[in-house]
Amino acid sequence: MAINQHNKHQIPLLVEKGENGFYVVECPLFEGCYTQGKTIDEALTNIREVIKMILEEKEAKAVLSGYKPQEISLHTINV
Repeated sequence: MAINQHNKHQIPLLVEKGENGFYVVECPLFEGCYTQGKTIDEALTNIREVIKMILEEKEAKAVLSGYKPQEISLHTINV
């Protein structure tokens, strides 16, 4: 299953700007799927590459094909 123009999947990403000024991007669908960049665009470009590599694995393809969210939401709380 390749990600291309005919077979696109919406994949959730978490983006956080760290104290060092770098943007960290994580994909919660796949264990260990994260990267960073000096800008959001750079970080998103980097995570696309990481996801492409992960999707070379059969297990990751199965995770993606079974992922059909109805709604995605991000909340934060103070503790």
